[in-house]
Amino acid sequence: WIFSHLDMSADIWALIAADTVLVLHVLFVAFVVLGLLTIIVGGVWRWEWVRNPWLRLAHLASIGVVVLEAWLGIVCPLTHLEMALRRQAGDATYRGDFIGYWLNTILYYDASPWVFIVCYTVFGMLVVGSWIWIRPRPFDVPVRQGSPIKHQGKPE
Repeated sequence: WIFSHLDMSADIWALIAADTVLVLHVLFVAFVVLGLLTIIVGGVWRWEWVRNPWLRLAHLASIGVVVLEAWLGIVCPLTHLEMALRRQAGDATYRGDFIGYWLNTILYYDASPWVFIVCYTVFGMLVVGSWIWIRPRPFDVPVRQGSPIKHQGKPE
């Protein structure tokens, strides 16, 4: 009944939701890929914020999930959700939807599963290597004075 009040069909809402999931999926991939690049550049340029332990933990966990899914042969839940929404809308393609088409083209490749397992594993090893090369701060250590990010922890 909610769709009738908004004067839009459930199919339109399902397509909007599918495109939203696709955008979130691309943003997740960008966080993983560009995150490593940013950590490396930040380490070289001594950007203190790239040593933020929460950022680094989120980044490590993100690639860890991807590697685990690849090794276990699990398709990403975001992919399942997007495809379910597209099926619900009766549209399994990106016909006529420019953003959806290009985001899908960027995100999904047609290759053997072993290629993805190797790529994800190597990338995961690079992320782990970044922990060794550009160590994150311990959680209880404040940011150095003069850093653009101030410590918000307990007063000393």
